[in-house]
Amino acid sequence: MSSKRVPFYQKRLKHFDQSYRNIETRYLLQEYAARKAASRQAIYYQPSSSFGKTTCRLCARRFHDSSEEESQVFQRRSHEQTASVSEQRKTRFSTELSALEEEIRLARLLAREQLDKVTIQRMVEEKMALERYAVEESISRAPEILVRLRSHTVWEKMAVKLFFTVQGFPTPVVQWYKNEELITPASEPGKYRIESKYGVHVLEINRASYDDTATYSAVATNVHGQASTNAAVIVRRYRGDEEPYPAGVLPIHLPLPLDVCFTHFDVQFLERFGVTFGMEGESLVLRCGLLVTPELTRLRPRAEWYRDDVLIKETKWTKPYFGEGQATLSFCHLNKDDEGLYTLRIVTRGGVNEYSAFLFVRDADALVTGAPGAPMDVKCHDANRDYVIVTWKPPNTTHEPPVIGYFVDRCEVGTENWIQCNDAPVKICIYPVTGLFEGRSYVFRVRAVNQAGISRPSRISEAVAALDPVDLERLQTIHLDGGKQIVIYQDDLEGEVKIPGPPTNVHASETSKTYVVLSWDPPVPRGKEPLSYFIEKSVVGSGSWQRVNDQVAVRSPRYAVFDLAQGKSYVFRVFSANKHGISDPSEITPPIQAQDSIVVPSAPGRIVATRNTRTSVIVQWDKPKHEEDLFGYYIDCSVVGSNRWEPCNHKPIKYNRFAVHGLETGEKYIFRVKAANAVGMSENSQESEPITVQAALTCPSYPYGITLLSCDGQSMTIGWKLPRYSGGSNILGYYIDKREAHHRNWHEVNSSLTTERIYTVEDLTENAYYEFKIAAANIAGIGQASDPSEHFKCEAWTMPEPGPPYDLTFCEVRNTSLVILWKAPIYIGSSPVSGYFVDYKQEEGEEWITFNEKPTSHRYLKVTELQEGRTYVFRIRPVNDAGIGKASDVSEAVLVQSKPDTKEISAGVDEEGNIYLAFDCKEISDASHFTWSKFYDEIDDHEKFKVETIGDHSKLYFLKPDKDDLGTYAVAVSDTDGVSSSYIMDEEELERLMTLSHEIRNPTIPLKAELAYEILDRGQVRFWLEAESLSPEASYRFVINDTEVVDSDKHRIKCDRPTGLIEMVMDRFTIENEGTYTVQIQDGKAKNQSSLVLIGDAFKAVLAEAEFQRREYLRKQGPHFLEYLYWDVSEECEVLLLCKVANTKKETAFKWYRDGAGIVPEELPDLQKELICMTIPRLSKKEQGEYKATLSDDRGQDVSTLDVSGKVYDDMILGLSRVSGKSASELRIHCTPEGIRLQCFLKYYTEEMKVSWYHKESKILSSEKMRIGGSEEVAWMQICEPTEKDKGKYTFELFDGKDAHKRSIDLSGQAYDDAYAEFQRLKAAAFAEKNRGKVIGGLPDVVTIMEGKTLNLTCTVFGNPDPEVVWFKNEKLLELNDHYVVALDQGKYASLIIKGVSSEDSGKYSINVKNKYGGEMVDVTVSVYKHGEEVPDIKPAAPGKTRLIPADPAQESAASKPSKSSRK
Repeated sequence: MSSKRVPFYQKRLKHFDQSYRNIETRYLLQEYAARKAASRQAIYYQPSSSFGKTTCRLCARRFHDSSEEESQVFQRRSHEQTASVSEQRKTRFSTELSALEEEIRLARLLAREQLDKVTIQRMVEEKMALERYAVEESISRAPEILVRLRSHTVWEKMAVKLFFTVQGFPTPVVQWYKNEELITPASEPGKYRIESKYGVHVLEINRASYDDTATYSAVATNVHGQASTNAAVIVRRYRGDEEPYPAGVLPIHLPLPLDVCFTHFDVQFLERFGVTFGMEGESLVLRCGLLVTPELTRLRPRAEWYRDDVLIKETKWTKPYFGEGQATLSFCHLNKDDEGLYTLRIVTRGGVNEYSAFLFVRDADALVTGAPGAPMDVKCHDANRDYVIVTWKPPNTTHEPPVIGYFVDRCEVGTENWIQCNDAPVKICIYPVTGLFEGRSYVFRVRAVNQAGISRPSRISEAVAALDPVDLERLQTIHLDGGKQIVIYQDDLEGEVKIPGPPTNVHASETSKTYVVLSWDPPVPRGKEPLSYFIEKSVVGSGSWQRVNDQVAVRSPRYAVFDLAQGKSYVFRVFSANKHGISDPSEITPPIQAQDSIVVPSAPGRIVATRNTRTSVIVQWDKPKHEEDLFGYYIDCSVVGSNRWEPCNHKPIKYNRFAVHGLETGEKYIFRVKAANAVGMSENSQESEPITVQAALTCPSYPYGITLLSCDGQSMTIGWKLPRYSGGSNILGYYIDKREAHHRNWHEVNSSLTTERIYTVEDLTENAYYEFKIAAANIAGIGQASDPSEHFKCEAWTMPEPGPPYDLTFCEVRNTSLVILWKAPIYIGSSPVSGYFVDYKQEEGEEWITFNEKPTSHRYLKVTELQEGRTYVFRIRPVNDAGIGKASDVSEAVLVQSKPDTKEISAGVDEEGNIYLAFDCKEISDASHFTWSKFYDEIDDHEKFKVETIGDHSKLYFLKPDKDDLGTYAVAVSDTDGVSSSYIMDEEELERLMTLSHEIRNPTIPLKAELAYEILDRGQVRFWLEAESLSPEASYRFVINDTEVVDSDKHRIKCDRPTGLIEMVMDRFTIENEGTYTVQIQDGKAKNQSSLVLIGDAFKAVLAEAEFQRREYLRKQGPHFLEYLYWDVSEECEVLLLCKVANTKKETAFKWYRDGAGIVPEELPDLQKELICMTIPRLSKKEQGEYKATLSDDRGQDVSTLDVSGKVYDDMILGLSRVSGKSASELRIHCTPEGIRLQCFLKYYTEEMKVSWYHKESKILSSEKMRIGGSEEVAWMQICEPTEKDKGKYTFELFDGKDAHKRSIDLSGQAYDDAYAEFQRLKAAAFAEKNRGKVIGGLPDVVTIMEGKTLNLTCTVFGNPDPEVVWFKNEKLLELNDHYVVALDQGKYASLIIKGVSSEDSGKYSINVKNKYGGEMVDVTVSVYKHGEEVPDIKPAAPGKTRLIPADPAQESAASKPSKSSRK
């Protein structure tokens, strides 16, 4: 089932109406409605005969009064008729009138009646709706199952019905499921029938078949929740004694069962799975190839898979398969739960064939470094309505921090919403989970926690339903006639029980340090109503009881009580309750204390490791003293000396013997064991003795390849090959048996062991046929004898050609090549063997291929150009003068493929300077030997070579290396799977090794740094050299110009031997010190030297630097500049001249100069602040010059200069540009009479800044049309007399040497139109200002004059056209007469002559000059004094005050019209 599918009990219908209501609710509503209807009818309604319908009581009373009146009128009318007919006529009119009035009255009564009826009906409906809502709200609740499903067992072809009853409001929607698959009648028409009537829901299964055996569930859902119930249906078949057909007769349509074996099968395992290693999360397949004979289509054996002797069934995790000649077990997602010993058993009538191998599953990489592995084997126990116990096994921790607790998560089946059950980690491997919802199924997982983090989650548990298992026990089956049966609950037989009895048998079923699990038996009888339980606890001796589950009632007869004080004893009692009330308390339990029922196991005892195979070891140990409730054991291993432990198994094993696989052959290991139970891990056992991973000692395997090498008619010489497996020790020799053909008895050839693999068998009968078999022996005993050889004829060989080569062996098998070796024939023929041909073919091929075109004289050959992964066989053919001799026997098949971790020979030089070839082999055993050879001939020259083998490491030393040692060297390791390698020692490689050997035997002291010099701060020169660390006996010498110098005041020499630092310091470096400096070192045999040449320019540079440093040192003895003058630009665009001073005091004087002239700053510099600053507010060319700062006191003087000109000045301008460019505003439009001006405001601007203007990406040059300029705070570009062509985007760019600061504006559209209009206005105003009437000179502000004299006020006026001139006195128009004479000469010289002035002429005189563009009025103050008086000092009230006179608007507009025509 897909994990993404919605669970069967989570699916909900989205419509709810009254047709789904249960029977009880519907009865209540019907009863309520009927009672209301009857009440309304009794109160408000009565039958009426007049109208044939019911009216209300008020209307009926009114109608009754009117009827009585009608009867009286009728009686009166009858009386009058009898009295007089005339009276009838007389009263006819009044009667008809009365009848009409009565009809009107009745109509009014009827209308009033109908209106009252409608009003009362509306009031009743509103009240009923309110009551209905209140009732519905009071009865709304989640579905509750009153009668649950019962399980059924039926025969095939019978019908089965499942019933259950549910209540809830709104009416629950019910759905049926089969094994969690939704049942729909339309899917199998006629198979299922679903009914819902009066709250009872029925599922009928027609003609049940064997496939209908399943778990059936019913899920009821409404908006308030859901409830479910399930039951098992078992459909039985007729088998054995129940067979309905006659014995031996089967219906044709019934197939034979495939899992029954009726005959004997012969089963052979062709391909077997070995010890397998996997990792959590991976997929894996265990596969066995099988040969089953006979092969029958309908009959076959039964294949069973077991893990640790537990039968494996098909699940979501494992899938067994048997067919097509193989049996497989597939794992889609490995977990440590899958680790174990897997056994495949093929069950037949003749017996069981089985094969086993171990599967190891290691932890997946942790999500957090150092986090533990995941727990495993999560299981659920003791499930009930709202309670389940979860158990698991702890993970193994080797190099991770120990586990401190676990988190248990639960998930409702079909969802992916995992909920953590415990807030704090639980410390033991068992946890009671409460708070489950009855009828729902859950799965669980566990996560381990340590101080590094949380592990991956474990594999989820099997699904468990929150159901009471006692419910099944309370079922009773009543058998009826006709084979029918009725299944009922025991509750139905108990009668009416209102308040239940108290629970019984209250006891603690489990205890731990953190909780106690209480269990009890339900009360008997328990009644039909659902039961719940309440638990109370009391500290022993306190006398007070405390309710444990006050918030939530318990429905299961189990409960885990937490929060118990450690060390205190408690007693408990339980109450049972139903809707009628609460029972009396149960009997009080004995005192119970929260403590672990089991303890941490003790460490396992003595541990022993023994050999097993080349990659495995058997580990055995003594069980711990306390082994109760053990989960099992964990085994760890460590390579000797590594101090790093690795887990050998990842799931606890229950036995005290384990085969540890996956070890490295030849490596030494130690082992330790620890026990695990639910409380935790034991201490580690003592470590085992170190053991080398090798195969255990056994008898050798049989020799093979027996071949006849020579025969003289009386004897035969035979040879054979080494056994493929030596049994782990040296082979001591061989025993040979013989027999003649067709004889049954074998005869011993040699009574004592023969150590050679060639043997001459004597005393044979000529022309008789013989066969031989050979057995090898080692210290473990005599191995199995070989298969009998071919029949060899004892006939003398007389052919001239040589006999067959023998003992073909292979080495250095690689992906496309191998080396084959053989031995020379024993029978050489008429002449010596001159060479050999090597033939090969693929194993299944027929045609032989000769590798070498010419015979090779060697008894080895490297065969190349083979195909990787193919299998080949070989043979050797000898050649002599007579021709090609007898070919060797065909070799065994060889797979051409490099083995994993193939190692090669390495060449090197040891610490003594000896040249060697080295080879390592981890696969060796006690019987293995390293055999070194040159040109594949074993080396036995002990004067030139020495072989040294220690453990799995072997070296071949060259004692006297020379050119005779060139060639191919090979090594082979016996008793291995063909481990071998070769190495070509060519001339270049030998020379390299000999050079390295010479360097080691004649060592030099390595230098970290050659001889160098350093100028110190006082002008001293330090010569130094650094070597590797020197021994205390090391010696050294300093030599200058072939003269050794010693430690003195002039040459201070010292050596730090641990660091290898040797140095010499010269206080005064002079012209005489020119030359070569050398340091010689000797430490034991090692020597070295280093030289430094200081001649010519190199010496002059050192001398100049030394003198400079000396002067600097002397300078710094007094006040000095720590940093010489430099410049910077402030954010306010001020140039700052800065310097830092040091070693000053109060008396130290600081002065500024420019071009030799002193500068007096506004504030005296504070020398205590070290940083001195002089500000140039606005830099310009006039600020250029040489700036100098001086420091002086009685200790000395220091000077610093800075030439502010040239490049320095240009850099300052760029610096100002950088700061100013960042402050540049956006371009603004400013109109002038000359045109449109674009302005950019900056903190500072000067024409020396690199400024560019662009119009539509084209650079603008300053011209009459485009004028570029600026002031200190603004840069501008003016467009004179703008036209349409001048529209577009304008850009201002200020470059600071690195970045360009740009500002742009779009002068087009409305912006251009507004600017152009403003320009025209300003242009016209300027024109008017230029041509208006004005006084341009000649009039004084004040005039003093003596009485009687003539005053002449003359001035020059201007205006275009010529202005009008009017004179005023004291703001009044001056009346002209002989006393006041006004004149205007040449239109520009205006004068006022006052003849014979008097005191009355004193006052303010004004001249008004005006034309059509306007004018101005200028005032003159005239003071007249009398003869003899002092000249008064008169000051005008507003000196130089000129008042402008605006132009006449009509004239101004007329004057401005011609100017508009100039716009193009």
